[in-house]
Amino acid sequence: MDLDPGLAALRPLGGFFVLRTAGAATPASVSLPTLAETYAPAPGDVHRNALAFRVDTVGRRLRTTEPRVAVSITHQGLAARLWSAALACAALYGGVPDLDPRLLRWDAAATAPDDLWLTEVRPLPGDAPTVAAAVLHAHLEPLGETLTARYGIAAGLLWGNAGSALAGAARELDRWARARGRTDVADRARALTGELFAHPLLRTTGTRTGTAFRRRSCCLYYRVPGGGVCGDCCFTRPPRSSPHAASG
Repeated sequence: MDLDPGLAALRPLGGFFVLRTAGAATPASVSLPTLAETYAPAPGDVHRNALAFRVDTVGRRLRTTEPRVAVSITHQGLAARLWSAALACAALYGGVPDLDPRLLRWDAAATAPDDLWLTEVRPLPGDAPTVAAAVLHAHLEPLGETLTARYGIAAGLLWGNAGSALAGAARELDRWARARGRTDVADRARALTGELFAHPLLRTTGTRTGTAFRRRSCCLYYRVPGGGVCGDCCFTRPPRSSPHAASG
């Protein structure tokens, strides 16, 4: 099944999986910064400040005064969107669009899930090395490096977020596919997820049992007012510890 220009097969899966494409362009979306600009190491113009704006926005919405909590949730939200779109395309189409950060525009002011617009659909193979290159290396490595450099957040926490986001995308895709009798899609997604978790950057992020995942780090959501531990957290209850615990 070839990629269609609108990636229409993703729409029934819901917001975390959908990618807007060139056909959905608006004057406002054309002016959005690309993710390549967003990941730039040193903040400069308004585009490069999109990441800082997003962190501040997430912090306000969560009512947290801890920057590293907002950073972590910002990172996990974007990671979830990238994994969801890539994994669903690979499972449904048998291929993925080129997710080069220069082709993806991002609305840092949008509500969750993160609003992404792919300016051109360039088909690539849907195998694990291609997906790893498209998401891990093209996005999550530069994003993590920028967040660590700017905010001092631990790289181990961010890679835990990446593993958690992949597991969550795989679990939702499996649930959707099996509910519709698409065992072919579920099987492809599960096999691809297993290969991705064998990658050196992900294999130590947690433990998988079927579609369940238990991470070895904490995303810090428990530090959000009214928050608690996530379903895949390394903690079974919110820890009573110093503000810097669970950051690695």
